[in-house]
Amino acid sequence: MEAQAVLLEHLSHQPAATAILEPSNSIRLAALCGQLDENIRLIEKRLNVHIRFRETMILVFGNAEPSLVATKVLRQLYEQTEYSSEISLNDVHLQLHQYASEQPMNDPINPIMKKSNVDSFPVVRTKKGNVKPRGLNQQKYVRSLQTHDVNFGIGPAGTGKTFLAVACAVEAMLRKDIEKLVLVRPAVEAGERLGFLPGDLAQKVDPYLRPLYDALHEMMGFDTVTKLQERNIIEIAPLAYMRGRTLNHAFIILDESQNTTREQMKMFLTRIGFGSTVAITGDMTQIDLPRGVPSGLVHACGVLKDVKDVSFTYFFGRDVVRHPIVQSIVSAYEKHEKAE
Repeated sequence: MEAQAVLLEHLSHQPAATAILEPSNSIRLAALCGQLDENIRLIEKRLNVHIRFRETMILVFGNAEPSLVATKVLRQLYEQTEYSSEISLNDVHLQLHQYASEQPMNDPINPIMKKSNVDSFPVVRTKKGNVKPRGLNQQKYVRSLQTHDVNFGIGPAGTGKTFLAVACAVEAMLRKDIEKLVLVRPAVEAGERLGFLPGDLAQKVDPYLRPLYDALHEMMGFDTVTKLQERNIIEIAPLAYMRGRTLNHAFIILDESQNTTREQMKMFLTRIGFGSTVAITGDMTQIDLPRGVPSGLVHACGVLKDVKDVSFTYFFGRDVVRHPIVQSIVSAYEKHEKAE
């Protein structure tokens, strides 16, 4: 009864914020609301506001600042329905988190929301669907991958740096911009002893490249990936086996680069040939090298910071796009490590 009384009190006043959804489209509006309006209910709960619709006009009742944020989130999600037939609760969560962490709450905006700049950011097209970068850092990262020869994506697990690199590689392959996709990863154990691994070279390295394979299978399908591997269009290349090679017209992904030495990183970077794009991903807080061995990723960031055509995108805990608890875990570790 108390909640109903609060709702009636809100609705008896003028809305704190409004927005118009354009173009008018009932199917897109249904996708925005979700099943049984679950997306709207989540926004109301998280921002402590009440949302009502009058055709294509959004009316948000509540305190001024959360109401303005609600209209921003709704507008951004509505833009997303242009290329996605379903808006999930996870999509809503990510938009809420983005605005909470990156947008000042007291940022003045026009009560009738203007069209966002979401269309200015590319959608990565893969065989099994489109991949939309989420959040400003992911958007910057994708744009860099599409315009720079060498790209560093640095940050904690779950920020999409490897997944988006694979997506851009698949898109380039489908457009025939590249002739080969090369997956590289240093075989450094994360605190465990794996012991002797039987099988050929690919089977020995496979456990280390599993995150890259998972992304490829999601975007291209298992059978397609297998066929491309058999034709050597998709190649796995342990870092130690890169010496002496020159890779032309390839998309090369070096994952877990924080576990390279200075010498290995320099050797890898000098393998780049004409028409190639390189994505180097890593997390400086997850270095598994022996004590006293400096990380090649940390060293490269200092050496290459002013080199033209080399881009650096840094991700943080707020950019994590996995389960919401992962964001809390990453943030807790960041605070603890700063306090030590």
